[in-house]
Amino acid sequence: MSSSRTRLVLIDGSSYLYRAFHALPPLTNAAGEPTGALFGVVNMLRATLKAKPNYAAFVQDAPGPTFRDDLYAEYKANRQAMPDDLVAQVEPMLAIVAALGFPILRVDGVEADDVIGTLATRAAADGIDVTISTGDKDFAQLVRPGITLVNTMTNSTIDEAGVVEKFGVRADQIVDYLALMGDSVDNIPGVEKCGPKTAAKWLAEYGSLDGVIASADQIGGKIGENLRKALPQLPLSRQLATIKTDVELDRGPADLKLLERHAEQLRKLYRRYEFNAALKELDAGGAPAAPDLPAAELPVHREFGVRGISAPPAVTTDPALTGAGHYELVTTQERLDAWLERLRAAELVAFDTETDSLDPMQAAVIGVSIAVTPREAAYIPLGHDYPGAPTQLDRAQVLAQLKPLLEDARKAKLGQHAKYDINVLSNYGIAVRGVAHDTMLESYVLNSTASRHDMDTLAKRHLGYETIPYEQVAGKGAKQIPFSQVDLDTACRYAAEDADITLRLHRALWPKLEAEPGLRSVYESIEMPLVPVLARMEQRGVLIDTAALKKQSHELAKRMHELTAQAHALAGRSFSIDSTKQLGAILFDELKLPVVVKTPGGQPSTNEDALEAIADQHELPRLILEYRGLAKLRSTYTEKLADNVNPRTGRVHTSYNQATAATGRLSSVDPNLQNIPIRTEEGRRIRQAFVAPDGWRIVAADYSQIELRIMAHLSGDAGLLAAFHGNQDVHRATAAEVFGLPLDQVDANQRRAAKAINFGLMYGMSAFGLARQLGVGRGEAQDYMARYFARYPGVREFMERVREQAHRDGYVETVFGRRLYLDYIHSRNAAQRAGAERAAINAPMQGTAADIIKRAMIAIDGWLVDREDSARMLMQVHDELVFEVHETQVDAISAGVRERMAAAAELAVPLVVDVGVGANWDEAH
Repeated sequence: MSSSRTRLVLIDGSSYLYRAFHALPPLTNAAGEPTGALFGVVNMLRATLKAKPNYAAFVQDAPGPTFRDDLYAEYKANRQAMPDDLVAQVEPMLAIVAALGFPILRVDGVEADDVIGTLATRAAADGIDVTISTGDKDFAQLVRPGITLVNTMTNSTIDEAGVVEKFGVRADQIVDYLALMGDSVDNIPGVEKCGPKTAAKWLAEYGSLDGVIASADQIGGKIGENLRKALPQLPLSRQLATIKTDVELDRGPADLKLLERHAEQLRKLYRRYEFNAALKELDAGGAPAAPDLPAAELPVHREFGVRGISAPPAVTTDPALTGAGHYELVTTQERLDAWLERLRAAELVAFDTETDSLDPMQAAVIGVSIAVTPREAAYIPLGHDYPGAPTQLDRAQVLAQLKPLLEDARKAKLGQHAKYDINVLSNYGIAVRGVAHDTMLESYVLNSTASRHDMDTLAKRHLGYETIPYEQVAGKGAKQIPFSQVDLDTACRYAAEDADITLRLHRALWPKLEAEPGLRSVYESIEMPLVPVLARMEQRGVLIDTAALKKQSHELAKRMHELTAQAHALAGRSFSIDSTKQLGAILFDELKLPVVVKTPGGQPSTNEDALEAIADQHELPRLILEYRGLAKLRSTYTEKLADNVNPRTGRVHTSYNQATAATGRLSSVDPNLQNIPIRTEEGRRIRQAFVAPDGWRIVAADYSQIELRIMAHLSGDAGLLAAFHGNQDVHRATAAEVFGLPLDQVDANQRRAAKAINFGLMYGMSAFGLARQLGVGRGEAQDYMARYFARYPGVREFMERVREQAHRDGYVETVFGRRLYLDYIHSRNAAQRAGAERAAINAPMQGTAADIIKRAMIAIDGWLVDREDSARMLMQVHDELVFEVHETQVDAISAGVRERMAAAAELAVPLVVDVGVGANWDEAH
């Protein structure tokens, strides 16, 4: 781009504002006013002025909805409300922008992107060189001769060649690229699991989104299935991602000359917000001064732990917790002895293992890292076997020397997701004890709604530290090498850093927990004691009858084949039963069935709700539903579970995620054992494959209506309390209250309606939702709800109290003090705000239920620790615990389990536990 040509700089004001806000710690002036975003914007604007553009504009989103909201009601529905600290900086920012002489543009009904797109294309057509100052990838679609992007945060410029280099597609393909990937921030639907590489590959092969859509049936695998499912919504996604270039504006590029700056107003603002370098530049008569902090050097906080109205956690300023560390590679017995001595003397030991597998039950230890003081750590390599690898200490001997320390319950230890390392070391006969802290759980308890609790994210969030990514040391994709092939020096820097950063994170996070007694109690009395309990369950695994699963899988495949033949007969021709496009054509174009549900793009939907809605009008939708149900069971369970059997133990070992669900619930992965269906015959057959060994029985114990009991406790409603104390069927009791009938006259439909009301209200269901579930009119459903609240006024009062607390504090709590932050409770978007209010009502109940069963697990594990030869806790499935019990001890263990589960919380109503026994899980349930 020639510097002699006329130049227009268009500044993406929203991008500037948010990037500056997230680029700096929460700075304030002497008066306590937030200044971080303001500080960054001023520096970026000063840098822009030094380049002396001929024309410039600061373009900001106007308040209110845009045409994209009309196209798609859920557009940007996931966006959190602007944090209060940022809201306070918007008006001062605009005042400074205006005082600097930048024209400010805001146009109703469109976004800033569309205003910039219109001005940029007009200016380029008039021969004006355009620079769009932004960090938003969406603007890459505007790049062409005469239009480039500049990212002031990285001092990088992108032209047409740069777009191809950065994204792997041409600028004219960017809109299609964005449509395929979707955008979780703007809530633009895309193709599930389609990332940048896949989108670029498809566009290279098929040329455009239209080409990809036309060739969808040729794309195989799961990603092909995902593409075909997304076909109806892709045109809408493209429309949402396209920046308008034809907005009606009251001025053109040549009307955007910089105005004379208002020096006195700037001086006032700079003094108020303490921008000293900018003030010095101004007082010097405009001579350039160094920015307060160069924009390219601003420390970037990629993700804050607490979102929405909650203040972001400050990055530590403790010099002991920042900066580079000193790491030692231990390859001699002399240096190992020295470190062992330090470990014995230390108050707290951070440890971590490097392995050759993500499956802890099959992983071999490649090395161990340790740390006892921040910024200092050691790595002991034990299994690096690349050609020419230096001699390392013997793995068995080193682990034997570490074993007394690791098994000493009095020696406090620290890990990041320590359960993984505990399980790995169990493969070597080491029973790790004394894990006093886990930084993943410290972060989780402090704010469970934060999106991630991995070490890399926590290091950025709390220490401002960029850790070494695994891909940097081992490569990625097909070229990734095992950690055993990483050279020792590189492995040391990576592995020792893990132990060091874990220790530093604990030093940063623990004081925050200490300052919150309720959260500290959740951490110390629930989450940390649960770690060894879950580790033992995962190590035990569960016995699976693989022959029964294979037989069922074969039968499912046979039935699916029969259903496919029947579907072809009903359609009058063959078609791909897995193709939503072909199915839609048959149902709605050929069979002329009514379109009851539509996709976000307005196309006829063939999802489960859509098929259910028309299943009474034709047999084909019912067949498709049955086929899909069987296909899911086969692919998820009957085929996969047998593959998950550990060859060493002969059992399936799941992993319980302790830091995933915001409400405190555990989740199960690799494989997921918590979602096996129980209401269908085929689902129950899968549970029949979970068996006890010879001489043992499966015992299943689950809480009866625990969340309703918690609702009774929290609301204190006299009617609910009386129903539970009287050991009544609470749904029948509710039906009697709502319909004004004696208990013995409540029929099955009335009980079903009452059950829907009980659970629906607990989950914040509206009258519309209840009407859909019951198959009645909205007015009738509204009448049911009104009668319910009239009979149970304490429930309504409880809901109002919770809503008030949520709006006041930004969070709600469980009975035991677990806290759930509500990102959107103050959102100006009514749907987001209503969703947050529903979550506020449900979270105390679901979270308390999660806390109760965790407490029960801890108590039962302590009781069973010396009874391993007679009973073992195997699985947790939300409100249910599953055990393997010797047949001679079934009665005693059942009674002990029931007693401890019932005593896990003192509520205003009794906790009732149902216990079943059988040769397999289905029989025991």
